[in-house]
Amino acid sequence: MEIEPKKDFVKLTTDVLVLQEVVDLVKDNGAGAITTFSGTTRDSFQDKTVVKLDYESYIPMTEKVLLTSISETRSKWNLIKVAVYHRLGTVPVGENSVIIAISSVHRKESLNAVEWLINQLKENAPIWKKEIYSDGSEWKENKENKH
Repeated sequence: MEIEPKKDFVKLTTDVLVLQEVVDLVKDNGAGAITTFSGTTRDSFQDKTVVKLDYESYIPMTEKVLLTSISETRSKWNLIKVAVYHRLGTVPVGENSVIIAISSVHRKESLNAVEWLINQLKENAPIWKKEIYSDGSEWKENKENKH
């Protein structure tokens, strides 16, 4: 019996997220395209100076939600490999908080799938964000989030 190689990767971690490491997970000789999305901490929100973001999550539930979202994404597009990495804990300005990488035979599938999947993550994943400003802090919820 042949063991099928892993095709879906989900990781929630306090480690720094490195784009190339996530891209390497979805590389495949049959892929003509690898599309990525990197969400980074920006230095401002409205008129406030952002110092860092703090993320919290209930990891088992979030992993389940992300794997379900990947499955739904696969039902819409012909994809080879999918990786979703999200950072928890403190994410300073300029660093990645989320990376999605998707490989497909043709670019159209992975381009569409990455956009759809980041929207699903923001809408469904139980991940909470606290914005730390130079003059205070505030818990934020994604406008799209159902939780």
